[in-house]
Amino acid sequence: MILRLADQLRVPLRERNQLLLAGGFAPRYAERALEDNALSAVHNAIGKVLRAHEPYPAIVFDRRWNIVMTNRAVDPFFAHVAPELLQPPVNLVRLGLHPHGLARLVVNLADVRAVFRTRIARQLASAPDPELTALYEELLKPEFDGTSSRMIETEVVIPMILRVDGRELRLFSTITTFGTPMDVTIDEIAIESYYPADAESARYFTDSALSCRG
Repeated sequence: MILRLADQLRVPLRERNQLLLAGGFAPRYAERALEDNALSAVHNAIGKVLRAHEPYPAIVFDRRWNIVMTNRAVDPFFAHVAPELLQPPVNLVRLGLHPHGLARLVVNLADVRAVFRTRIARQLASAPDPELTALYEELLKPEFDGTSSRMIETEVVIPMILRVDGRELRLFSTITTFGTPMDVTIDEIAIESYYPADAESARYFTDSALSCRG
């Protein structure tokens, strides 16, 4: 009964386990490390997705926005980030919005910050989490503020606009999750894939990939 109700309400697997425990039942869903042999097929599939998306960036992160895997197209951006932000676990939100992170490259910081806040708020509404709450509150601090906006009426998606090496890059992203997870880790993993929004941005990543190979 508990699981049927949780399924109808689309309760995340972690919270389903908690409901079962509260009802006096054993947890139903395991939580394994992504490197566990039992998850090898999933791990390999994620690797294929990341490689296939090159030369464009793609990032795998968990429910607390900690980076799990990336493809090679992400590596050049790490050069613009302070070393302390690259200490494990590397958090995607801090990496993107901290003034010592990629925020210094983001032209429309206010827009990007608002998107992150909205996404985290939605997560918290469906699955409260103390660490995620702390991350959300961190975004409210003055040092994370961003006053620059570049939204225009013709935008069909909110882009992330970066200025890198004198070139302006416009990116939008898609988020991929697993459709039928039966493991907590798989349920909470997401792959964010970034795409160029114009020809100039596409050329930047193509040039960057060729430079790395050379």
